[in-house]
Amino acid sequence: MPFAAITYRVRPGHEDEIAEIFAGFQRVDTPVMRDADGERAGRLLGTAVFIKDDVMVRVIHYEGDFRAVAAHMAGQRGVHLIEERLAPYLAVQRDTSTPEAFGRYFGDAIMRCVSQLSADTHPVNP
Repeated sequence: MPFAAITYRVRPGHEDEIAEIFAGFQRVDTPVMRDADGERAGRLLGTAVFIKDDVMVRVIHYEGDFRAVAAHMAGQRGVHLIEERLAPYLAVQRDTSTPEAFGRYFGDAIMRCVSQLSADTHPVNP
């Protein structure tokens, strides 16, 4: 089950304010993601947010097609509320107002994955 990491450049010194914003995060209405035809495209398994100085990273654990993650998140009211509240703390403003703009930002902000290991891929000892 893959992970993805999305970066945010934030203004340093506002870690507590940003933590407060995420403390009240409204979760997605369903973890099941659908494609344009309404077919199941995957499932969100979990998320975590980390912050240090001027970098915030959102880690997403999911099943299925990653493109469906951006589309699913773009349609969630809670995500847009967080985006609005985060705006004053961002070092670089970005447009996430439409699903297309949100998808562009998501694609530009994803970190390159260099390794993903899990118990499922661990070699079995005889």
